[in-house]
Amino acid sequence: MEVDKIRESIVLAATELFRKYGYHKTSVNEIAKRAKIAKATIYKYFDSKEILLHFILMKYISTSVDEMIRNSDGENNTEAYLSKLIFKTCRLTYTICNEFIGWDFIRESANSQGFLKLLSDDLEKLLIRSFRETNIMKNDQRYADSLRFLIKASKSIVFSYAFTSVSDADVRKNFVSFQKEILPYLIKAALK
Repeated sequence: MEVDKIRESIVLAATELFRKYGYHKTSVNEIAKRAKIAKATIYKYFDSKEILLHFILMKYISTSVDEMIRNSDGENNTEAYLSKLIFKTCRLTYTICNEFIGWDFIRESANSQGFLKLLSDDLEKLLIRSFRETNIMKNDQRYADSLRFLIKASKSIVFSYAFTSVSDADVRKNFVSFQKEILPYLIKAALK
């Protein structure tokens, strides 16, 4: 197989297995078997299962954020625009935790907090870079700082839900609460 095809088969196999079983319950052996390659081949392309997951998630997030921003163009009301984008980002975060990583791993593993912190920081950088490429930043440093505040506050609240919720239903309920009760105030504070 060509290098790109091998890498693609690893990513595809891992994506399918992470989505089906979660990160914690998927082994590198299962990924290799699904990709029809030797286990050692995976380590030629990715240093660890965690790095493979991070690669998959950043690719997924990048594509999703680009699509969100592209589909949100034309919104004249800055408050409504930001509200939609931040909520869609929070929903994206929920999807990542729910479909790729698994709530049990998030709540029970000591490694998950460090991993989610790294992922969260990368998501923040991606959002800020993406917003800079749109007219939302308005080339105004004060506005950029306000947007950074909004993203940091939102992601901190959303990730805290993942660690403190007992069940998936609690997580969903908390996301709805965030959207209706907290996000509007965060946006107003950021835009002042």
